[in-house]
Amino acid sequence: MKIVDQAVIVLGRGGLIVYPTETTYGVGVDATNQKAVNKLARYKKRPFGKPYSIAVSDLKMAEKYVNLNQTALNLYQTLLPGPLTIVSMGKHLVANGIESETGTLGIRIPDYQLVLDIIKAFGLPITATSANASYQKRPYKISDILENISDKQRGLIDLIIDVGELPHNEPSTVIDTTLDDPIVLRQGEIKLQDKNEVLSRSEENTQNIGKELLQKYEPYLGKRPIIFALEGPMGAGKTQFTKGVAKALGIKDEIVSPTFNLVLEYPGLVHIDAWRITSAANFNTLEVNKFLSDKSVIAIEWAEKVQDIIRSYHDEAVILWVKIAYLPAQAGGQNNNDRLISWGTV
Repeated sequence: MKIVDQAVIVLGRGGLIVYPTETTYGVGVDATNQKAVNKLARYKKRPFGKPYSIAVSDLKMAEKYVNLNQTALNLYQTLLPGPLTIVSMGKHLVANGIESETGTLGIRIPDYQLVLDIIKAFGLPITATSANASYQKRPYKISDILENISDKQRGLIDLIIDVGELPHNEPSTVIDTTLDDPIVLRQGEIKLQDKNEVLSRSEENTQNIGKELLQKYEPYLGKRPIIFALEGPMGAGKTQFTKGVAKALGIKDEIVSPTFNLVLEYPGLVHIDAWRITSAANFNTLEVNKFLSDKSVIAIEWAEKVQDIIRSYHDEAVILWVKIAYLPAQAGGQNNNDRLISWGTV
């Protein structure tokens, strides 16, 4: 029996398949089958309510499940098939747990013929989430998956399509087209925007940059966690940036460095210092998952020390990487307060 036929039979029975894509191995179930989606949630060990993207075969199938504005249509016509997930307003025709709480739905058209053949033959969308369990390494080969899941999780897999080790490409870029100004939620294999840079000549400048960036992502407040992953040397201004974020949130409390406490909580804002974090286990003791579930704004200083952990949150959070660097005289700096601040979603 051909592998496409096998996959269609398994999906039709509510089964779970592991399949290759142009980015990583994915895990797929019938996105319209509630029992299958519940099974996927058990496999991913992911709380119900965190949305999943879906894979479709073409634009026509996508239009059955989402409302596409002109921005989205342009992206479909120019960049798909390919490693891009486009978020649009859903039509509520998929199982519970696929769309976000606000009714948005991310769609992929993979640039991988085998997957397209399976979806076309099946006639329904399948989930397009990576095949690793939540917070585990990216799955570029089947052993990356099987060595990092439990026997119980392995028992949930009904079919594995193994094509060997995949090229180590970045995950798909995720762009939200539901707003007037499209926002890149995750920069992946497709680069949709250049790095942003600005010169700060004072602590007040740095605070204002933090305030302005939070305001740009304000539509996601209360809908998705927003993480500011702050990188830079001692004294560069990471806490000053966080003060600006706090101003944008209307927080009146004094914002101080969380160096000694590791975590400081304010109304709507969580401030974390990762300098002394030595492992994922240490980081998890800070109850970051709780803050993600609360859809908080999270500012993480010394984010470079826990970058792999932070990147594992990309399915559920808006993550903005902010680098603050001293600007020496030879590079155009005029005083000790000069900083070059750059940001992006990578």
